[in-house]
Amino acid sequence: MVRDELQAASDELREAAELVDEETQKRLHEQSEQLAALATRDEDPDHGRLDRHMNVLHELAGQLDGDAEELVRSARESVKEYRKTVPGV
Repeated sequence: MVRDELQAASDELREAAELVDEETQKRLHEQSEQLAALATRDEDPDHGRLDRHMNVLHELAGQLDGDAEELVRSARESVKEYRKTVPGV
C-alpha cells in the first residue's frame, strides 16, 4: 500500500532539491527518502514521527524562497493531510 500524501511530499522535496544549494539539497533528499520509506512500509507512521518531519519541513521552508519554498510548504501540507488520517492523538 502506498500512502499517496507521503509519496507526494517526497516527490515535491526532490523537486525542491533541484533548486537549492548543496547543503540544503542533502537535507531535502534526506527528508524525501525518509518520507518515501514511510509511504511504502507495512506499519503506519505515528503522530510523533510525522510531527518531527513537519517541524523540519517548516524550518527548511523558512530558509528558502521562491519555488523551492513553495514546494517544501506544499510537501509539509501533504504530510499534515496524511497525519489527519492517523488514529490517535
